[in-house]
Amino acid sequence: MRDFTHMTGIIMGKLDGKSALVTGSGRGIGRSIALKLASEGAKVVVNDLDAGPAADVVSEINNAGGQAVMCAGNVTETGFAQRFVDTAVESFGGIDIIVNNAGYTWDNVIQKITDEQWYAIVDLHLKAPFDILRAAQPIISAAAKQERANGQVTHRKVVNISSIAGLYGNAGQANYSAAKAGILGLTRTLAKEWGRYNVNVNAVAFGFIRTRLTEASADGSSTIDVQGREIKVGVSPAVLEMTKTMIPLGRPGSVDEAAGSVAMLTYPESDYVSGQMLVCGGGFEA
Repeated sequence: MRDFTHMTGIIMGKLDGKSALVTGSGRGIGRSIALKLASEGAKVVVNDLDAGPAADVVSEINNAGGQAVMCAGNVTETGFAQRFVDTAVESFGGIDIIVNNAGYTWDNVIQKITDEQWYAIVDLHLKAPFDILRAAQPIISAAAKQERANGQVTHRKVVNISSIAGLYGNAGQANYSAAKAGILGLTRTLAKEWGRYNVNVNAVAFGFIRTRLTEASADGSSTIDVQGREIKVGVSPAVLEMTKTMIPLGRPGSVDEAAGSVAMLTYPESDYVSGQMLVCGGGFEA
């Protein structure tokens, strides 16, 4: 966050006056994205499945002199997308930035993936972003038409989060890989549909980023609770050690580094970049 206590003049952030919606921003990468955007002056709608972490991030931003409000809830639930969009409009007057970040993995080989497992992950990583963007379209379209009538040009930004699993596949992640591949198709399609509104639509594909979902788990017993489901998370220490040789930069990425790759695509410097996929993976390829 910007330090508001030592200002000697007006310091403009790259995103001053912008409103941003960030899903899954109570923890991990999403939290870092929300804080990064807020540090550049954006007003942020913070979302998390659990109200507690979301409220903590809202407090952190507001206490530092920024502006944030909470919209807790499951992004896959019917009606959430409209509530999320309405929160931004009612709190901040409109929508300038959408970051579809919320997610987790629920892994198994294809013959063992249940229908529940398949749809839970595809709905989270592909349908939820679709729902949010569809709900946002009337707001964005109306704003763009008004700006055009006034002789103004305002760029809005969408950043969808994908994964190298969506680019190359990953054993045990048929559901996740398929959803993350699909988000690239959605990104490139909306870049074409929304160019007339001056909306830049891009995606960031993360590689190995250190979060609570990728911490070392020697016995495979690490889990998270997702609305009553106990989901296994974590990687073996051996896999974590392998990242030193698999990744050209020699290490996993941090959540702040991941957030930085997203933030770049919301800045004015990206106003002529659209329909692109940026890999944030330390040089790792298939």
